[in-house]
Amino acid sequence: MRVSVFGLGYVGCVSAACLAGMGHQVVGVDVNQVKVDLVNDGKAPVVEERIGELIAEVVGSGALRATGDVHEAIMESEISLICVGTPSEANGSLCTTYLERVTEEIGAALADRDGRSGSGGRHTVVFRSTMLPGTCANLLVPILEKYVGGTAGVDFGVAVNPEFLREGTSVRDFFDPPKTVIGELDPASGDAVLALYDSLPGEVFRVPVATAEAIKYADNAFHGLKIGFANELGAVCQALGVDSHQVMDVFLADRKLNISPAYLRPGFAFGGSCLPKDLRSLVHAAQRADVSVPILSHVLPSNSAHLERAVELVERTGKRRVGMFGLSFKPGTDDLRESPLVELAERLFGKGYDLRIHDANVSLSRLLGANREYVETRLPHLAQLLADSVDEVLDHAEVCLVGTRDPAVLSALPHGGGPLLIDLIHLPDADTRRTEPGYMGLAW
Repeated sequence: MRVSVFGLGYVGCVSAACLAGMGHQVVGVDVNQVKVDLVNDGKAPVVEERIGELIAEVVGSGALRATGDVHEAIMESEISLICVGTPSEANGSLCTTYLERVTEEIGAALADRDGRSGSGGRHTVVFRSTMLPGTCANLLVPILEKYVGGTAGVDFGVAVNPEFLREGTSVRDFFDPPKTVIGELDPASGDAVLALYDSLPGEVFRVPVATAEAIKYADNAFHGLKIGFANELGAVCQALGVDSHQVMDVFLADRKLNISPAYLRPGFAFGGSCLPKDLRSLVHAAQRADVSVPILSHVLPSNSAHLERAVELVERTGKRRVGMFGLSFKPGTDDLRESPLVELAERLFGKGYDLRIHDANVSLSRLLGANREYVETRLPHLAQLLADSVDEVLDHAEVCLVGTRDPAVLSALPHGGGPLLIDLIHLPDADTRRTEPGYMGLAW
């Protein structure tokens, strides 16, 4: 393919060189003439493993060259990769100045390209820069449509293609990616991007544009969280005289719960007899040892914030008769200790809502020991709130909170009518229900 790459920093330089190495005809574009001259001399404008040799090779073969002329690059390419920087503003917000500027220039060049005979086929603009969800659709596409004088997805293609390159190993990462993500405005745009990476290994995900924008942030936030978690745990272990690397070796060996998809699905707050108390104990031990653990110490407040969101969703409906499905902290158990659903029921009851609850695993007559003591302390009115059947709750409620995947509950939930539904757990048919009136998801 004939490719233009805008921005010859780390991402753009590596992308341009690697694409040329795959056999594409690539022209790099940058406002910095020094970078342009370096590339045309077969030299890398960045310091990176293998990049110097690769650029020398592809420039020497004629597969890669550079220019400062946007118009020229657009005329000679069928697909453009935008790799300009999106730095932080002083207040932490995303700076889109460079994105907007290059998008305007590309749009103006595309308008001229489309007016020339023999310019050849629909051009696809691919944003590789990191940007927040909504940036492409709400900011960049309107700019393109204004300057081109056409419609995105019809007169020209648009896609988002986040990169997953680590500085220091970016050439290796390009040729052996963890995944390829294509946020496509339309199938033809996605097809054009897919053709760029046709020979690369790894799973390909073709998703909506906003999803592709969000994935890069999910990855980087989790990477930062992992590093912070490991460092905080290491500091606590050191203060307690424990070998933190030995602890993490065992931790990492668990591929069923720790290094796995377990617990990584958005939903409701956690609870139970272990997680809350163990987090409190660990944070307390760190404080006694004068070890700062800001990540660990904010896990429980973060958990409480999810519960508060559920309360706010109920308040927003303006309804007073509320039903709840689920009460135990985890499906398939009657354990109510530190259940976020018990806490939610307590808050709603305390705010004067007319509440009915159904949980097939919870029967007041069967509650013993810690369960009974916990209920008598936290929700002494449970007896008058418990309903014997799903239908009893549905008949009572104007709004229902669903916190269980009990098949009897799922099969009885109405579609497009009946009480409003607040989905706390991402129901199996959540994607269908999103389009229905009266459905609200806590974590879509």
